[in-house]
Amino acid sequence: MFIADKLRKENISEYLLYMWQVEDIIRAYGCDIVRIRKEYLSRFDLNEDDMDEEETWWRNLVRMMKEEGVVEKGHLQINKATMQLLCELDAQLLNSTKYPFYTSQYYKVLPYIVELRRKSGASAGNEVETCFDALYGVMLLKLQKKEITIETQNAIKEITTYIGLLNDYYMKDKQSPLEF
Repeated sequence: MFIADKLRKENISEYLLYMWQVEDIIRAYGCDIVRIRKEYLSRFDLNEDDMDEEETWWRNLVRMMKEEGVVEKGHLQINKATMQLLCELDAQLLNSTKYPFYTSQYYKVLPYIVELRRKSGASAGNEVETCFDALYGVMLLKLQKKEITIETQNAIKEITTYIGLLNDYYMKDKQSPLEF
């Protein structure tokens, strides 16, 4: 909760990737809050009040995952809503003539998106979500200490730049609405 709150305010892209990881952690512990507290949350140096607050946050996420039917796969509605906001902003930026650097970066990353979809068998969906899927997948590979090909590294570099720009515009838009 503490990490999520901080990321949501500072970097919406990292927040979303973090929340996807939280969903997977909950799944790994079988949606069992007792196990999550005992085996996962106990690793963090939290005082009792903070631990209780953190556990409540995780308990609520477990409940939501069960209610929304995403115990085995998928994403919580709160995460889908965040992704939707990013997708809508992406569309506005691409449809505007005021953000040529963003559009240029989109066209740099588009061949990678097409290739990712081809490899995954996905024929549709939003480009932003495809980028997040790639970033999350590479993050998982790194956590598993698996090799990442040079081609994938190059693609991730461009995707990171693109999503970083989107994140920056999102944060600017929150402070003062962008003009399109």
